[in-house]
Amino acid sequence: MTNNKTPQEESFSECWWRSHCFESRANNLVYRAQSLKRLRAFFDTRRYVEVETPALQISPGLEPNLLAFDTSIRKIDGTAQPLYFHTSPEFTMKKLLAAGMRKIYQVSHVFRDGEWSTKHHPEFTLLEWYSVGMNWRELANEAADLIRDVCGSHARNAGHICSLNSPWEFISVQEAFERATGIDLLATTPEPWEPNTELLRAAAESKGIRTADGDTWDDLFFRIFLEHVEPKLGCEVPTVLHSYPTSLAALSRVSKQDPRVAERFEIFICGLELANGYGELIDAKEQRRRFVKMAEQRREHGRELYPIDESFIGALEAGIPEFSGVAKGFERLVMLATGAKRIEDVLWAPVVTN
Repeated sequence: MTNNKTPQEESFSECWWRSHCFESRANNLVYRAQSLKRLRAFFDTRRYVEVETPALQISPGLEPNLLAFDTSIRKIDGTAQPLYFHTSPEFTMKKLLAAGMRKIYQVSHVFRDGEWSTKHHPEFTLLEWYSVGMNWRELANEAADLIRDVCGSHARNAGHICSLNSPWEFISVQEAFERATGIDLLATTPEPWEPNTELLRAAAESKGIRTADGDTWDDLFFRIFLEHVEPKLGCEVPTVLHSYPTSLAALSRVSKQDPRVAERFEIFICGLELANGYGELIDAKEQRRRFVKMAEQRREHGRELYPIDESFIGALEAGIPEFSGVAKGFERLVMLATGAKRIEDVLWAPVVTN
């Protein structure tokens, strides 16, 4: 088939393999390959074991905003069982911790539907690692060491240049909200698991922040966060945002110092969200309760209901020592190192739909 379009008229999905399109990405992709070598050397030095787990899973996770790709597997008796492409290798890696592993990492392709932008791709590479006996702050510092190993002394994104060798900022979600908006976020969560929507609505409106009829507390939180808080994170120095409200704890432990917050952190560099980490929850009953709660939230939002991975609950019941874990988008890490403006600029090949 003859292509009669000029290079300017071609879309990326049409031209990614053509030399004139590939040339602009070649240096980024060589850097990507070198970065994989560096991160494996980093984990080898720290005595982590690289693991590999299946992409096909019974449950892709139950987070309310998560959309997974589904498929089915044909059994020997001819019946078909629904399965999902994993959105993270998290559940299976934690089962390996229950089996007796103590320090593991994985570089895996993961799949998320409904996520396609300059910073998102439906299939991307996730770096995820877990360490028994390490707390969330130690793991955040280890993540910072890895980022410096891959990126060097500076990171670049959207016109920002950040020094990775300068002291990193550790700031709680409460402090970040107060600094950006003046809102006392934790005052709107008198009951940690039942945050008060009307209290947050009133606080937002008092600061001139828009609200809408039918907004939930989560709706208001994420609107304020995305529009007023996140754009200011990590622009001057790398930022570790920590101590998320407990209702947003997902799979993390509740803080022993303050039950209103959880041991969850995210890393922001040059305005780009790079990593999400937890002091991990190991209480099976509490994990099931949270899964049921997330399923209710999915139902309220009209989302597909994904099954609970019962063998994951069984792994928690079998017992895992206290541990922490973090997931980091590998392409975003390469973007920060190279200054690439789009995730496609650091992908060897994109998902093509036409």
